[in-house]
Amino acid sequence: MEICESFGIVDELLREGCHNVEVTFWTADARGDIVKTRSSPATFPGLSHMPRVLLNQARFHGLMSEAMKRFNRQEVDYGYKVLDVKVDEESAKDVNAYPVTILTEKDGKEEKFKAKYAIGCDGAHSTVRRSLGFNMIGDVSDSVWGVMDVFPQTDFPDIRKQVVVQSDTGSIVNIPREGGALTRIYIELPPRTVAKDVKIEDLQAAARQIFIPYKLDFAGVFWWSAYSIGQRVANHFSKANRAFLAGDACHTHSPKAGQGMNISLQDGYNIGWKLASILKKQVRPDLLETYNIEREKVANNLINFDRVWAKQMSSLGKENGSVAGANGEIDFSDVFVKAIPFTAGLTITYDDSLITRAKESDQKLAPNIVVGMRLQSAQVVRFCDAKAMQLLSALSSDGRWRIMVFAGDIRQDTVSKKLHQVNHASYQWTKVLMYQLGEYLFSDSGPIQKYLPLGSDIDSFIEVILILSGERLKVNQEQIPECFYPVTGQWRMRGIAYCIHL
Repeated sequence: MEICESFGIVDELLREGCHNVEVTFWTADARGDIVKTRSSPATFPGLSHMPRVLLNQARFHGLMSEAMKRFNRQEVDYGYKVLDVKVDEESAKDVNAYPVTILTEKDGKEEKFKAKYAIGCDGAHSTVRRSLGFNMIGDVSDSVWGVMDVFPQTDFPDIRKQVVVQSDTGSIVNIPREGGALTRIYIELPPRTVAKDVKIEDLQAAARQIFIPYKLDFAGVFWWSAYSIGQRVANHFSKANRAFLAGDACHTHSPKAGQGMNISLQDGYNIGWKLASILKKQVRPDLLETYNIEREKVANNLINFDRVWAKQMSSLGKENGSVAGANGEIDFSDVFVKAIPFTAGLTITYDDSLITRAKESDQKLAPNIVVGMRLQSAQVVRFCDAKAMQLLSALSSDGRWRIMVFAGDIRQDTVSKKLHQVNHASYQWTKVLMYQLGEYLFSDSGPIQKYLPLGSDIDSFIEVILILSGERLKVNQEQIPECFYPVTGQWRMRGIAYCIHL
């Protein structure tokens, strides 16, 4: 959701998606009937300023396609079947070369494309992955689940909530879909079930049995499938830093934790902004090495999590080696609630690389901003117009880098001097404190001028955002150095990209 907010398309998601507010947990009583045992919020205060929203992949794809056309006047060229992908590793050493050859077929005719870079987002049976000679490492279990998008007719009271049911005859995960009627139901099927032999009638019969004593009929079935639970990850995510894998092409797992599309979108976001920066000649190509460093770790953590998650969700979890409490019972609701930060994607921590410097950072200066993790948002007020907003909403995904200055209370003399004046006494401590902060950042030797494209606005590549604390109404504009709201744009007006905490 936060990524979509940065692209300016979150309003559509909020409007069209099903808001996931509460999760309920149901287990079997002594008679075998399911009863509600716990309710929990789907998210917690402080995790994100955005709600959890459920929207099907096809509609999300449509929103992204519409945004691409609106922003860049570009469209996806459909209808091509990828037959083979080759990377000339020798010519890949030349940054200007087109070392990737993609053989495709459309309307019965073969066509070749030459590319600087290629990203394989073609799913679990990826042709790109096989063409590059990469393998999926992992295993497939004997556990078979079915999934169906249905229009249910039922007296089950929580059908429009996210529900986890663990009964004596199997488990169910119920996910309400957008539109107010459609529901996705994941059903654990009996042992020794063969996925390819499953029929829709088998799924419906299993669901009815698990939902006892509630009645369940189906006014319609929109889609259904059956699959074996497996956790696998590709042994390589890229070749010669020219061809890359993303999404299910490089990691597959059970779908019930809602990680498939979310992790895949993060893969695409990660490699996307890096490729854009390189193609615009803003950064060196070795930045692409960070994709493997960052996303391979995420994929492996996800696979390890999913192995435990899938076992504990199963009605046979304890017998299959799941984690049990002191009384021998498994409380999956506790497992689920504790995992919410992970499943929300908010526990990812990137290791040190070209763009992450945890080892060289003084974490004590900002203990709540962990180097390598996502920056958590906060409620702020924009100084120029008193608009209340989230800090992250100032960080749009427009290709710019940001320097965020947490300066404290500008009314204090020590803060004001650091922003305004040269501090020669600090010379031996750090180079930044040697200069007055604003002058250094915008000086000829500072990072902004150093990397600024010729003839561009001062904030076109690196934008500085100043965050202050204290009582906003007691701060005067004259106390804020002008360099923190530079003259930009067609009309040469002073910018507004700085915020003050409430």
